[in-house]
This record gives sequence, C-alpha cells and structure tokens, in this order.
Amino acid sequence: MEYRFKPYTPTPLLRGHLHLGGANPRGERIDVTSRYFERGGAPWLPVMGEYHFVRDSRENWPRELRKIRAGGVGIVSTYLFWIYHEETEGRFDFTGDRDIRAFVEECARQGLEVFLRLGPWCHGEVRNGGLPDWLLQKPFKARDNNPGYLAAARSWYQRIYDEVKGLFYRDGGPIVGIQIENELVNAPEHLLALKNLARDIGFDAPLWTVTGWNSRFGAKFPVDEFVPVFGGYADAPWAQTTGELPLCTHHAFDPQRNDSAVGMDLLGGAAPDGWRLPYERYPFATCELGGGIQPTLHRRPAVSPMDVYAMSLVKLGCGNNLAGYYMYHGGINKIGQTTLQESTATGYPNDLPALNYDFQAPLSPYGEERPHYGLLNLLHLFLQDFGAVLAPMEHVPAEEFVPETDSARLRYAMRTAGHGGFVFVNHHQRHLRLRDVENAALRPLDTPFPPIDIRGDVAFILPFGLTLGGETLQWATAQLVCREGNVFVFAAVPGIPPQYAFSGHDILSVSGETASEAAVGGVTVRTLPWERTLRLRRTEAGLAFDDSPAPPEACFALTPCDGPAVPPPHAEELALAGAREIHWRHLEAAEARGFVTLDFPFDIALLYVDGALAADKFYDTLPWRLPASMLYGHRCLLAYTDPREGVYLEP
Repeated sequence: MEYRFKPYTPTPLLRGHLHLGGANPRGERIDVTSRYFERGGAPWLPVMGEYHFVRDSRENWPRELRKIRAGGVGIVSTYLFWIYHEETEGRFDFTGDRDIRAFVEECARQGLEVFLRLGPWCHGEVRNGGLPDWLLQKPFKARDNNPGYLAAARSWYQRIYDEVKGLFYRDGGPIVGIQIENELVNAPEHLLALKNLARDIGFDAPLWTVTGWNSRFGAKFPVDEFVPVFGGYADAPWAQTTGELPLCTHHAFDPQRNDSAVGMDLLGGAAPDGWRLPYERYPFATCELGGGIQPTLHRRPAVSPMDVYAMSLVKLGCGNNLAGYYMYHGGINKIGQTTLQESTATGYPNDLPALNYDFQAPLSPYGEERPHYGLLNLLHLFLQDFGAVLAPMEHVPAEEFVPETDSARLRYAMRTAGHGGFVFVNHHQRHLRLRDVENAALRPLDTPFPPIDIRGDVAFILPFGLTLGGETLQWATAQLVCREGNVFVFAAVPGIPPQYAFSGHDILSVSGETASEAAVGGVTVRTLPWERTLRLRRTEAGLAFDDSPAPPEACFALTPCDGPAVPPPHAEELALAGAREIHWRHLEAAEARGFVTLDFPFDIALLYVDGALAADKFYDTLPWRLPASMLYGHRCLLAYTDPREGVYLEP
C-alpha cells in the first residue's frame, strides 16, 4: 500500500519580532525565529535535560554531567527551589550540594550549557512548589504583583544573581536560558513583572521561556517577551483516579503543542476570555518531555523505554525544535526542618515519597543508565549532526491522521522544506498492541521508497532527498544517526532490510545483522545493527562504543528482625495509607560493588542506614536498585508494608 502526505505549504518565517536573543564576547549570537532557534547565524536544534543539582551530592556532579553529555544532551536545565536555599527567612544557603555557582561552573567544565528555572514557584514535586513555609505565612498573596511579594521575589532573585554573576552567555559563560515561574497560566502582568525584576537585577540570557500549557487556549503571557515551552508525559500519576487512563495521545502524530493534561492537578479551568496563544510566532519547544514518570501514593505507572523514545521521536516529527526532557536524571530529596516533598498535608493533591525522586529517568538517582538512555541518544546524535538541516523543516501530516486509538493503520509524518527531508514512523502505542503493517510504500514529495514491512515495537526516521558529503541520497530504509567526516552512520531498523539509493549509483543493500561499511562515490555508508547503535557515543576523541560492563549484581541478605523500640525518623511515611502492619528486615550487602536489587511486591518501603532514612519507594512494579556502596559496612534496616488495593499499578 502506498502512503502519501498532505501537500506542503510553507508558512511565513518571522525574525526580530521577539525581545529575545543575544551575543557572547566572541560575537556569536543566539536568536529566535518563528520556526526555529539560530546559533551563529545557522539553525540550531538543542537537546536539554533536567538534572536537579540539589537532589544529588556535589561529589557526583562531574561524573553525572559527563554521562548527561555522553547521552547527547547539550543543555542542563535545573530548578532553583527557594525552600532549599532559604528555609529560614534571611538565612540563605548556597553551600555544599546547594552551591549553584559551583554547579554551573562544573557544567561549563563538562562542555554543557545551562538553563536556569528561577521560579519563584517551581513545583517539581517540592513542598509548596518550592516556596518557603515562612513566605506563605506573610500577609500578602504569593505569585502576585503586590509590593510584599515582589519585594520577597526580588530578594530571592538577587541572591541567585549574586551566586551566578559573570556566568551568563553575554559574559562567555554557559547560562543560555532562563525560565520564569512555572505553570502560571493567566497572569501575564505578573510574568512580565518578574522578567523586568530579573533583568533589572542583572539577569541576561538570549532565551527566556514560560510554560505554555493550559487547556486548549494555552497560557497567557507577554507575547513578545518569552518563548512558550511545552511538555508531554506517557501517563499522569497526578490524575485523581486509580483506573487506567485513556491511551497516550503523544504516540500519534498530532502537531498540537499544548498538552492540557500537564499540570491539570494544579491548574484547572480555561482562560475566561477565550485567549488563544499565537503559536505561529514561536518555534515548537519542549521543556517537559517525560523522560519517565514519578509515581504517587495512589497512582504508580511504569513507563517503558519505548514509551519515552517513541514520544520524543513523534514530537520531532511534529516540528519540535527544542527537545527538553523532564527528568533526564533522577534525584534524592533533601530533608530540612521538614521533609520537602509534595504532599496532601501541605495542600497539594498528591503524596510522594519523602526522598525518592527517581522519575524512572534515563539516568537513575544513583547514575545507572537505563535502556531509554541509549535509545534517546540515537535521536540526540542525529540532532547534533543534522539538527541544522532538520530545524527549518516543517511538519507535513500523513494523508489521513491516525489517532492513538487506531491499532491498524500506519502512523507516519514528514518534515521538509520542500526539497528532501525525513519521514517519521511510529509503530508503538503505550497499552495497545499495533498490528503489523506489510508492504508499506512511503511516498514523500513523490519520492518512492521501496515497500517495507513494519512489525513489532519500532519507531524510526528515514531520510530522503538529502545531500551527504557531495552525494545525493534519494532514500534510505535505515535510520540516519550521525557522521564522522565523510562516513555516515545508519542504524538498521529491526525487521527492515537496509537499502540506500544514491543518485548515479546502484542501490546498495546490506545486512542489518552485522556492522558493515560500503563506499558510495565520495562517501562511506556505515550500517550498524540497531542494538549495537544503542552503545554508540560521541566523545572528545570521536565516535566510540561504550562497551563497559553493566554494574554487577551485589550479593545481599535480607533477614527478618524486630523493629526498633522507638520509631525511627520519618517512619510516619509508612502510614500514609493508614496504620498498617510493618515488616522489618536486616539488609546486609556482601560487597561494596554493584547494585542490590529488591524485586518483590510491597506498598511503601523505607531503608534506614545507621539510623537515618536513606531511601524510600512506593512500589511501582519496577525493581528497586540500590548501590551496594551505600549499604556495605553499615547497619541497614528495611521497613515495608504489604501491597493494598486502591492503587493503580501497571497492568
């Protein structure tokens, strides 16, 4: 069957219409058009990953940032949680794990840029959305333009600025972007006041953003001052239901940027005056592509690697020109005067673990790489080398839109600027098995691909009509990944024989089961098996495979014991679902290397190391992986309650 596309109609490109952009001391500029970002005068499609420095230990930052960069991420975004830095009014703490300057400088040393998410209100599943308790006891309204709140916000912004002064892009530093507030949807005057306040203090960045979601109308914000950024998650653990949700819309090629489900636990309602966000003025940009999901007390989805990869690929196919993940690296909450997580006790809709902010992210809180780390890197390597080609291209839909509920028809889309481009195919839908599609003959811009069979859980990008190293690639049935000089690397899509049609040359057919190289005119085509490509990394020395062994499974013993005579700190977390029988176990690791895997059902579990709460988890069907180094040689007690009804778990 032939698969065609709707006609391509170019949209006008706007420049210089936003109060954004800026230069560094070398004269390089970052600018924003209505369709894409520019850097040094060329289209730029950045990859951004969220990593909360305060939710990790300072000594880990260099190692974990190297992993983030090796995963193809170029910008680290991070919240500044006010309650973490001024828990007591007037006593700021930017030391140790809270040292934002040291973190930004470490990002620069590791070749990464930084996007600061300043708040004052952040959310991030932190107590009060990050606002200190003392602030909420003041006689003025928070997140408002009243003098009291603006004075407090000025004090907070000033202290951040004092820490990061001299590290902005204009100074030659790594800070390229600033997000004001978060999920504030109908307060454009306040957003403008916060930006003006920040600029008056000295904050400067080429990119300023606000979150753009809120029902179908989009958030209201000063249209010339910010780029609205969007998100999407494979599930909604904040949904106030324990039933299965409708199928994830993000696995269908719907170019609608605004996911009204994001944050609806806190937002509610639509713009009263029918405001419509003028999407045509801004590039499609994301800051919260779900790199995983954070389970809550009542709802505990388990996101698969393909759930994450397919969603990111679909968003690229729909025109996304800033791939921003939340979270890219999981974390562990600190404990201050109180536990600092979101909870119903503090007026929020959800209860979360006191410590665990794992988020099922590509990198775990302890730095372990998960399968979607390698999958996403396929896209990131591609964007590093071909993002400038892709960014100006526009989304062109299939002849017929295929919704997420359709298990039979092929899901595909195209990006093009009128001459050549990329076909995006997604054959994955969370919680729905898609039927095999046989003899699918893609035909973008009248370029006839050979028929292919699409089976199983796959999602891929096929190039057509591109100039590669002086040769014209008419089409390829393998995914373009990256280049090294005039060597172009492709991944063989599972189940699809790799073939290449270059103008003036015979069709090249190779095996997808083994690595191979073939010369075509002045270029070399390197084809790698799909699974092998997942180990490919870009290093300072060039492309290389990460063949380091997986962390070993540490031997351990789990033996019944009596609980302590006095309840240990924060044991009340075990009673979040009501008073229950608590099981106590000694946990002893036989060595310091590798990970201990706890893989049995429970409801809530707490781990105490030498009497202090060190880890916790709401059971979500995924194994609980703990580094043996935090257990070996210590007195470790595990406390847990039995599974219960009334909790959503993955079917």
